[in-house]
Amino acid sequence: MKRILFVLVAALASGAVMATPEELAKSKNCLACHSVDNKLVGPSYKDVAKKYAGQKDAEDKLVQKVLKGGSGTWGPMAMPPNTQVTDAEAHTLVKWILSLK
Repeated sequence: MKRILFVLVAALASGAVMATPEELAKSKNCLACHSVDNKLVGPSYKDVAKKYAGQKDAEDKLVQKVLKGGSGTWGPMAMPPNTQVTDAEAHTLVKWILSLK
């Protein structure tokens, strides 16, 4: 029991225990402009998933939008680049968004 507790504490201290994609979205301020179900400043994540469903290049395309920003796809409001998001985090976020129904 002590060994399991030690391993868990060590994993937490090292950051090895991963946050859920939604927790990651909150920590990177994505949810300031987006929500899962409703349009805010930007489209809902479910609307994004629906728009890009079945597109083979959707993940790579959306990762670039997360990292570099974009405009015109969802109206006149531009999405700024997200310099605080790493490439790996962007892939995690986009995979989660695309999985929403």
